[in-house]
Amino acid sequence: MAMITSEPVALAPLALAEVKAHLHITRDADDAVLTGHLRSAAALCELFIGQSLLQRPHRETLAVARDWQPLAAQPVVAITGVTGITADGSSLALASEAYAIALDADGSGRVRVLRPGSASRIEVRYSAGIAAHWGDLPEPLRQGIIRLAAYVHLARDGDGDAGPPASVSALWRPWRVVRL
Repeated sequence: MAMITSEPVALAPLALAEVKAHLHITRDADDAVLTGHLRSAAALCELFIGQSLLQRPHRETLAVARDWQPLAAQPVVAITGVTGITADGSSLALASEAYAIALDADGSGRVRVLRPGSASRIEVRYSAGIAAHWGDLPEPLRQGIIRLAAYVHLARDGDGDAGPPASVSALWRPWRVVRL
């Protein structure tokens, strides 16, 4: 089973300004709380749509295989390196001829190992994400994140929570990637 690690989405000050404007908040006292709501909403968006929002580095550990193996995060922008990992956990450099990489038009990335040497696993380093900056994200994704963060903020002390607004999933659904 692959193991993937990446940094959380780095939200720009623009995201905080947008959620504050949506909530009609002018003071800075709630900025830390709102930023937390935005991070949670962005993480939920990524889980829902099955894609990375903002381009950032990812690392994925895979078993050595001659067959093509897909990378988990999408859309892949660049595969920046493949390193071998031996059974005892030490890293070893793989020659560029020892593996093959592929970037597909649908945003998926794949890798396969042709000559593993003593490697039993590989670590693939790559960059994946829909947009380079918050302002470059498609508007429906941004609006869904803002609405979900605002909902969580307003419902934080309420009783009888009816759940997040249906408009959030409606905004995100066209961006959802379903993998079979």
